[in-house]
Amino acid sequence: MEEVLWVEKHRPKTVSETILPKALKSKFQTFVDQKKIPNLLLCGGSGIGKTTVARAMLEELDCDYIVINGSMEGGIDTLRNQVQRFASSVSLEGGRKYVILDEADYLTHHMQPALRNFMEEFSINCGFILTCNFKNRIIKALHSRCSVIEFTIPHNERTELAKEFMKMAVHILKEENVKYDPKVLPLVVKKFFPDWRRIINELQSYSASGSIDAGILTNLNQIALKDLVGFMKERNFTAVRKWVAENSNIDSTEFYREFYDTIDKIVVPKDIPYLVLLISKYSYQDALALDKEINTAAFLVEVMANCEIQ
Repeated sequence: MEEVLWVEKHRPKTVSETILPKALKSKFQTFVDQKKIPNLLLCGGSGIGKTTVARAMLEELDCDYIVINGSMEGGIDTLRNQVQRFASSVSLEGGRKYVILDEADYLTHHMQPALRNFMEEFSINCGFILTCNFKNRIIKALHSRCSVIEFTIPHNERTELAKEFMKMAVHILKEENVKYDPKVLPLVVKKFFPDWRRIINELQSYSASGSIDAGILTNLNQIALKDLVGFMKERNFTAVRKWVAENSNIDSTEFYREFYDTIDKIVVPKDIPYLVLLISKYSYQDALALDKEINTAAFLVEVMANCEIQ
């Protein structure tokens, strides 16, 4: 079946095809060249290439592997069933097998300590690659059993990486027969840099019209906010928290302004005055907050607790 999502259809298949800082790329290429990948904890922002490079390494070495999404399958039953069954069996290819635990910072408290024991029990047969946005949410026992690699972009490489990704974006749009405005595409890349996945998803979303033009820029934040409001209406705090983490690159001034401008579409009329006060309160606190993510999450929790979402 043909892949529908561009991020999967055009995912790099080798380390050399990935878009990463030079030092990181060299480290991962060394693992492939030596045909030996240790247990890894890959830490960094959303969409920066953690899972992509993990899969690229394993596919280059033709390893058997499975991917577990920690935010959706992070319970102990997943560990006992899927992971244990896979890790305990012998690879058909005769080599070492791997489990990629994506978004491992969303694993439950019961699963993380249990995972530590699994990593030791199946160490001969199976390796583990964990990815996370926030390494402080991973217990120290897992840190000590992995090589911890931070996905940070040196300031002097940012421009070059953005140009490299621009070339990839142009290639994808040509492959998908989507026309684009050469002046608009760099603005989209700049807006979400370095969240490569977000950029590709936004381009695919707006490609339905057959072209990428200036219209995309006026709607980007509205689309993201629409998803968030849906999670809030469902009182799904896990999804709200995840949205905040994945959209930490959005300018906070734009975020609160977007809430204010679309306030009548978010809450019922009687709650509009209260939401205006909350927007004023938390937008002010944002400038003083030690952790802006927590401040944003607190704002959304207070909205969910006290307002009727439309």
